[in-house]
Amino acid sequence: MTTETYAKAPLRQRAMHELTELAILTAYLYITIGAVILIKVSVLHDHNISYAPWGIAIIKAVVLAKFVLVGRAMKIGERYSTRPLIWPTLHKAFAFLVLLVVLTIIEEVVVGLFHHQTVAVSLDELAGAKLDETLAGIVILFMVLIVLSEVLGEGRLARMFFVERESVPSKGFQDDVGYPQSEVGTP
Repeated sequence: MTTETYAKAPLRQRAMHELTELAILTAYLYITIGAVILIKVSVLHDHNISYAPWGIAIIKAVVLAKFVLVGRAMKIGERYSTRPLIWPTLHKAFAFLVLLVVLTIIEEVVVGLFHHQTVAVSLDELAGAKLDETLAGIVILFMVLIVLSEVLGEGRLARMFFVERESVPSKGFQDDVGYPQSEVGTP
């Protein structure tokens, strides 16, 4: 669906599209966050510490997915699209990382204020004793965003995972450079 067609679509259709995108991104982020949580649970279990924040993980996945959709609507990281793939990929991933970090800081401050904490106490949750954990989370998030950066467009993630692809014949098709498959790698 092109942006112009999408803008003219009825409100219900746009809402369903946004909810579908949100659900798919949330599932992807929840699995990623879940893998990190499994590592954390495993390490803490080795020290006889019980820890299972699965409810927080799904909420964090929903919030991050919504932030990604907001960033996409703002056309974050759309520069350098004609350069080699590495540059637009890194640029978009870094731009989204900055957006997500800023919005996460704002989220922590708002949650802290809701719980009658000062801004300093709220930010200490991210930067104080948990600074190593926060930095590790940022690096992991950056790696996830590198993978997602080329699929953050209108419905691309959903199409990649849920739309049936054409079958490709095993012989005779050409690769991206234009060489027939049977000739790739031969002198």
